Amino acid sequence: MIKKDDPTIKWYERKRTFLGLPWSFTKYAITNEKFIMDTGFFNLEEQEVRLYRILNMHLKKSLGQRMFGLGTIHVDANDKDLDCFDIVNIKNSDEVMSMLSEQVEKERNRNRVYARENMGGPSHDEMDEHYPDDQEDDFEDN
Repeated sequence: MIKKDDPTIKWYERKRTFLGLPWSFTKYAITNEKFIMDTGFFNLEEQEVRLYRILNMHLKKSLGQRMFGLGTIHVDANDKDLDCFDIVNIKNSDEVMSMLSEQVEKERNRNRVYARENMGGPSHDEMDEHYPDDQEDDFEDN
């Protein structure tokens, strides 16, 4: 479960009510490598997705959310458990989305994940197996 004082957490927030108050049992956290969502009071559930698996994000702000400084980030991921999910009613949603986007790019670069991997194409390692760099050319100069 998410611990607010964990040093690996870069961002932590609770889902807020329609009045902007953090009276909810849903908690969100971002570390260097993953996004974590804890839900529940009696029955606790923790879900996580690796940041490099996040494909797309967009920000939604209803009139009520804008009145209380809140927003919802919709996330599409290439993950079996958390395919699409929302980070609902969070403060500073613009900055959170920007920070999450930067972390996703860092993780993609660190793990050498490219767009073709997320779209079902061959990965970088598979491409190296099929097309090694050290092959000699079959063509000779005449």
